[in-house]
Amino acid sequence: MSYPAPFDLTGQVGLVTGAGSGLGIEFAEVLADAGADVACADVDADAAADTAARVEKLGRRSVAITCDVADEQQVQGMVARTTSTLGRLDVLFANAGIADANPAPVHQFQTRDWHQVIDVDLHGVFYSAKHALEVMVAQGSGKIINIASMWGTTGSSSVFPIPAYSAAKGAVVNLTRELGLEYATAGIQVNALCPGFYRTRLAGGAYDDPDFVSAVTGFTPMGRVAEASEIRGPALFLASSASDYMTGQLLIVDGGCMAK
Repeated sequence: MSYPAPFDLTGQVGLVTGAGSGLGIEFAEVLADAGADVACADVDADAAADTAARVEKLGRRSVAITCDVADEQQVQGMVARTTSTLGRLDVLFANAGIADANPAPVHQFQTRDWHQVIDVDLHGVFYSAKHALEVMVAQGSGKIINIASMWGTTGSSSVFPIPAYSAAKGAVVNLTRELGLEYATAGIQVNALCPGFYRTRLAGGAYDDPDFVSAVTGFTPMGRVAEASEIRGPALFLASSASDYMTGQLLIVDGGCMAK
């Protein structure tokens, strides 16, 4: 598929963390659809390879990289592998993330679960941005899309208590604003994509639970859960020159939830 300007990414290189599942697959495929070569990074080596194979079937170059984004040395190696294999780095989707393993109010929340979520969902975004920016500053251009959440803009407990996830995503939102300001004159745009309820495996088997689906559908003004593929349009907008005059901003795609 070919995309018209300003959505054409021919000649560019994207890097997607958490590329092995859920929204990460969608980000990798839409980048490839728009003409970019794509590095597919995931803690699961087989899943990263599967997504890289999808990119190659779309006629683009790809590399599968095994990376735990909670480990800065691995992230540094991930970026280096991307540039050494694909030649440059134009677009980063800092997407890798996990949900609270055992959702509970704070007084019942396990401290180890808190640290695990913060390590991946916040520190992983920081490490990914830090090392991608080293490349982007040198080349004088780049796009960073941090994957936050609608729960980064409000508390989640009107539906369920996920304190670590909400805290991490809220921090990603303000980190995005800070990075947008820091690099506004460097030819680099940094924005956050804030999804609502999308049908992925991030929530484990939650979308197989009729009670969960009923609750989140009832909370969403549009009255439905989004399919993962519906993230592609907003993602391409932020990855392309269509968003060149936009930085430090949030693009909330939640079926109307945060309008309430």
